[in-house]
Amino acid sequence: MLACFFCSCSHVPNMEVEDSICVPGFDPGLNMMTGITPINPMIPGLGLVPPPPPTEVAVVKEIIHCKSCTLFPQNPNLPPPSTRERPPGCKTVFVGGLPENATEEIIQEVFEQCGDITAIRKSKKNFCHIRFAEEFMVDKAIYLSGYRMRLGSSTDKKDSGRLHVDFAQARDDFYEWECKQRMRAREERHRRKLEEDRLRPPSPPAIMHYSEHEAALLADKLKDDSKFSEAITVLLSWIERGEVNRRSANQFYSMVQSANSHVRRLMNEKATHEQEMEEAKENFKNALTGILTQFEQIVAVFNASTRQKAWDHFSKAQRKNIDIWRKHSEELRNAQSEQLMGIRREEEMEMSDDENCDSPTKKMRVDESEADIEDCAGDPADRGLHSAALAAQAYALKEENDSLRWQLDAYRNEVELLKQEKEQLFRTEENLTKDQQLQFLQQTMQGMQQQLLAIQEELNNKKSELEQAKEEQSHTQALLKVLQEQLKGTKDLVETNGHSHEDANEINVLTVALVNQDRENNTEKRSQGLKSEKEALLIGIISTFLHVHPFGANIEYLWSYMQQLDSKISANEIEMLLMRLPRMFKQEFTGVGATLEKRWKLCAFEGIKTT
Repeated sequence: MLACFFCSCSHVPNMEVEDSICVPGFDPGLNMMTGITPINPMIPGLGLVPPPPPTEVAVVKEIIHCKSCTLFPQNPNLPPPSTRERPPGCKTVFVGGLPENATEEIIQEVFEQCGDITAIRKSKKNFCHIRFAEEFMVDKAIYLSGYRMRLGSSTDKKDSGRLHVDFAQARDDFYEWECKQRMRAREERHRRKLEEDRLRPPSPPAIMHYSEHEAALLADKLKDDSKFSEAITVLLSWIERGEVNRRSANQFYSMVQSANSHVRRLMNEKATHEQEMEEAKENFKNALTGILTQFEQIVAVFNASTRQKAWDHFSKAQRKNIDIWRKHSEELRNAQSEQLMGIRREEEMEMSDDENCDSPTKKMRVDESEADIEDCAGDPADRGLHSAALAAQAYALKEENDSLRWQLDAYRNEVELLKQEKEQLFRTEENLTKDQQLQFLQQTMQGMQQQLLAIQEELNNKKSELEQAKEEQSHTQALLKVLQEQLKGTKDLVETNGHSHEDANEINVLTVALVNQDRENNTEKRSQGLKSEKEALLIGIISTFLHVHPFGANIEYLWSYMQQLDSKISANEIEMLLMRLPRMFKQEFTGVGATLEKRWKLCAFEGIKTT
């Protein structure tokens, strides 16, 4: 790389470097040079392998010389070696394509230049896994992917190989990464908690307990305007605690009286604040009026400038600027006038509200004016004035009447809407209750039908068992008779022919074998409950499913599970199959009322114990 750099300045002769590489970080004797500080591989940009350049710049790799081997870069025209997605917290790399004769010491010699190695796991199939101490060292090791490694100067195939370095998934790396993430989360939670504790307002001071001394101090505080808010809180807490009794009633009465004395002060303060607010509103309105007047003057200046007498003397650019300024001023003038009109409307509304509040006084004034009109009716000169006053009063009363009528109509419409909404809600509630009752009755009917079917099935099973027991009894009686006859015959033979005791035992063994064979045949006849191999398969799957559900499962749950295996099966078919095997499956009812539910459970193990 140094030769490539200095070639642009002048001709550089061929240089031979012994046991060194062109990449700066691979020189083992670099730290021995005087006057040069050791290079820390942790500093970004000064490590063993330079960071990968941008994609648009071609990567130029150099030959790397080590003590035991040499690394040759791949053809720059070939595409770069592919890598998998980097796992989180990756510190382990996979190194494939190693020479067969490469030892762990040679691998450590090559890759320890990338950083501290914590573990090397070498396999017999020419690959290994290398775990570094830090994550950034993995990027340096990935840089060596694609290099051809040759041991010494040998040309044997066993001494050469093309390296493939890729990210590897390791549980230790992922565990350390998770630990770091949890540590950061803990630090973040701790930081947030400290921030919340810092921003949390301080808790109020504790309220002292009641005593005569504290009550006297509190009475003095209640009389002080600056300590009134704190004292009234203590008084309220004492009253809520129940400290008022016959002995302390007089003290509490005096304190309540002191609290009441502050009402007049508060009303005076409110009046002063309202007066200040009105003055501020008036000042704001006056200032806004002055601003609006000045805007009007500015707009008048622009309008005068746009007249032909003065407009012709301006240039094109000046006309454009004047037009823009005029439009902007008109927009601001309109906005200010709208704001001023809004303030005036609010004042008029407040005045109308005050007039509505003073309606009784208005009525008294109207009565007084009517009395004055009656007194002055005899004077013909004042009749015109009185008639005009009456017309104005009539018009005002008419407007009030219209407004009241409109309010009444609005209230009526609201009442009608509320009635309609109430009726709709009542109807929906009735429909819901009827639907719930109908659904509950349907569920109970289904439960009773299923119980009836189960009882009928049990009755049929009991009848079949009774018939089988009768057949077995008759069969065993017949066998007993045959055995008795055989025993009599054998005794006669022993007495007449003098057979030995062993012959008699052989006959007994044959009879016992016949009896056992007969029992096996009966059990085979009794166990013929399944019709096909499909039913046996279904029973096995259902048994496995119910075995992992010890509290049972309803038929819909079973059917949804079985439908994933066989889409043609129905819930009725599964239920009939379960009813046919009462010793293997049993049905239980859980819940009350609307929550009534049937569940099937596996009872095969209990059935084996009872048989």
